[in-house]
Amino acid sequence: MTINGSHPRHHLDEIIHAPVRLSIVAALAAAEKADFRFLRDTIEVSDSLLSKHIVTLEEAGYVRVQKGFVGKRARTWLSLTDRGRQAFDEYVAVLHRIMNNTGGTSDAPH
Repeated sequence: MTINGSHPRHHLDEIIHAPVRLSIVAALAAAEKADFRFLRDTIEVSDSLLSKHIVTLEEAGYVRVQKGFVGKRARTWLSLTDRGRQAFDEYVAVLHRIMNNTGGTSDAPH
């Protein structure tokens, strides 16, 4: 039972919480940047679905999209912004609180 009556699930970031967006952010958190095609193949989604979720993350300020060329081939690289990395870290902390059943908004021991 929590003191303020607020279960930690209420603190989950709804932007990140969608399974595909969570997969994108988690993959990007592990790298400085990732190629669009690599990310698509890693999280096993279509180009259009990945693009749709990237737009949402980019509009939220969580993902940076950089376009360029390698030789004559167009490439798109994705990376987390500082805001996106902070949002992901907070999301993971909330998951830890839920799993540890500590409730509230304080950080759970790891």
